[in-house]
Amino acid sequence: MPTEVDPIVGKWYQHLDKGQRFTVVAFDEDEGLIETQHFDGDLEEISLESWYQQDLDLAEAPENWSGALDIGTKDDYGTEVTDTEISDWSDPLQELKPPTEGRAADSDSEEEYTE
Repeated sequence: MPTEVDPIVGKWYQHLDKGQRFTVVAFDEDEGLIETQHFDGDLEEISLESWYQQDLDLAEAPENWSGALDIGTKDDYGTEVTDTEISDWSDPLQELKPPTEGRAADSDSEEEYTE
């Protein structure tokens, strides 16, 4: 049965005959092309004509939406609270700077090398 749902970027759809879910990632109305990404990450480009011939319906986004986006770790979801403090962002290269304790203060003059 042909679908009546329109392709909307960011929405999830399901093939009613296959059960596969996918999201629309791009829609070029001028060219009549729709780019979809399946949950496993595969990209597919279909014509607008083919879209309306398929048996599709809107679907809920998968609970584990990282599959289509190829996110590697749980912390990458953006939903976890971390222990990052504001001071960690104020000088991110602080750990790469040499320690100054026990050293003479920097001076404007350069020391000459003698043998």
